[in-house]
This record gives sequence, C-alpha cells and structure tokens, in this order.
Amino acid sequence: MNGFAVKQPGLLSLLHDRGRFGVHNLGLTTGGPLDTEAFDWANRLLGNDGNDTCLEVSFGGLVIESETDTCFVITGAQAPCKLNGNTIPLWQTRDIHSGDKLEIGFTTAGTRCYLAVRGGFEISPSFGSSSTVLREKIGGLNGDKLQAGDCLPCNDAKMTGHSRLAQADQPVYADYARLRVVPGYQQAAFAPLQQWRFFNTEYRLSERCDRMGFRLEGETVQSDIVGMLSEGICHGAIQIPADGQPIVLMNDRQTIGGYPKIGAVIPQDTARLSQLSPGSIVRFEAISIEQAHNIHCLERARYERTPVQLC
Repeated sequence: MNGFAVKQPGLLSLLHDRGRFGVHNLGLTTGGPLDTEAFDWANRLLGNDGNDTCLEVSFGGLVIESETDTCFVITGAQAPCKLNGNTIPLWQTRDIHSGDKLEIGFTTAGTRCYLAVRGGFEISPSFGSSSTVLREKIGGLNGDKLQAGDCLPCNDAKMTGHSRLAQADQPVYADYARLRVVPGYQQAAFAPLQQWRFFNTEYRLSERCDRMGFRLEGETVQSDIVGMLSEGICHGAIQIPADGQPIVLMNDRQTIGGYPKIGAVIPQDTARLSQLSPGSIVRFEAISIEQAHNIHCLERARYERTPVQLC
C-alpha cells in the first residue's frame, strides 16, 4: 500500500480515530483527538466516515512526501501550509499527487492541526481503535509518535469536487477560554470560600501540559478530603492535588486517580482548552448537567446544519 513518506515528523504528530472506548477495565485510556471539532470537520469535508483515522500535528513542523494520488485537508490551528512550496488554505480539500511535498509550519494561533486524507489513513486497530497513546505504547504506528522515515499508509482516492468550510464558520483560536464545568459529587468537600476562589479566579496555563492533563497556575484551592481511595476518572475531570493548583484531565488521562475533583469541563470546552498555548488565561463557570446536555445538543445541531461549500 502507498501513502506518505515522513521527511520531518514535527514536534508531536500522532495518528487518531475518535478514541478507544469500553476498555477502562483493562487500564487502557481513551486517547483520540484533543480537538474533536477540528477532527470532525477534517473527515466531513472529505466525505469520510466520522471515525476515520487522521493525523494530529501538535505545534507544527511536519513535512511529508506523497507516494500516492489522493485528496487531503488540514483543519485546526492556524499555521503556514505549503504544497510544493505554494501556500495553501486550511479548511479546504485539495488533490495531492505522487511526488508532491506537503508542509505544515509552526502554529501561529492554536496549537493543533488535523491532517486527513480521503478514506482515512489505513491503520490496524489496537483494542478497537487506531488512536496512539504513547504511555501505553498502543495504536498508530507501533504505539509511537511519527518518526522520520515512517510511512503513513492510505489508498488512492479521488473526489468529484472539492469543498471548504466558510471563513465565518471556522473556529477562532485565541489566548483565553471560558471553561464550563459540571460540579461533581465531591464539590461539597470544598468550602464555599474555596469554591468562590475557583470560579472567580483567572488561571494561567502552565508549561507542564500534555495529552494526559493541562496544569493551571493561579489561586490555590483546598478541599476537606485528607485521603481518598482511587476511583474512575472522566474526561475533563478537574483534579485538585495537594498544591491546590487545578489539573484538567484530557484524553490520555490515567483511568483511576486519588485526588479530589471539583467537577468536570464539558467536551466542547476541553477542545478549546487543547488549542491554548502555555501562558493563556482560563476562567471556570459552573453549569448544571441539564445545561451541559443542552449545550451538547445545540452544538451538534449547529455542526450538522453548517453547510459545506463547494469550490
């Protein structure tokens, strides 16, 4: 099978489908794309299945050479992208031919780009998913990030026409995010003053962020829990460790943990969080589980009703 030869792998480039579900009992985490909105649009613009494997490129620096004739699209963070040295727009499908060179430069707004090809990259699933989790060494290409000399396998594919997402419908990546939180059952372990601090303080994104969790720096928050048994952890859970600095747990989080959790950030906002650079500012806002459900339904309806433009 042909595909793309990796000439320069970038800082952190990982293959992902939507993630690995139903295996927490084995100690395996979910994985999957940090920014599901950009991931979903990459597949939709190409007419792919919603679970087709894409490449998540963190911070840019990717250079690949095509060994096939297919179509591709790049979504997500703003970055200078070139095909055979010519600048190309993001959020718009294009043809690529054998011998062509594609470059994704370093991001200027946002942190993660998504490269998709027609039909998706052909990656054998591991525990039901192609998603790469470095800590567990599963998924992707041998459970590892891209390396120079790797081959990204895909099939030859053609499209009868090309499509794009209108500029007005594209996400705007900034250096600030408002994160909506559904309080958890341990909220009562945080005194009213501690809760007030948490929801009325600006936090700065630490440099100690990865796909497991995003650490924040700001006003300390303490709980009344002295010790607790480890328990299951959901996506977006906000752990408060002993130093009082919140950690928002992301896709590659551990499956269990023993720190108190004040609540969980909704998925729409963890996607926004994943596109922030260190030093960016976040604030938390408490919402009910009913509000979170409504946000999910409205966002899904907006996505499904947003038209794809032909070009």
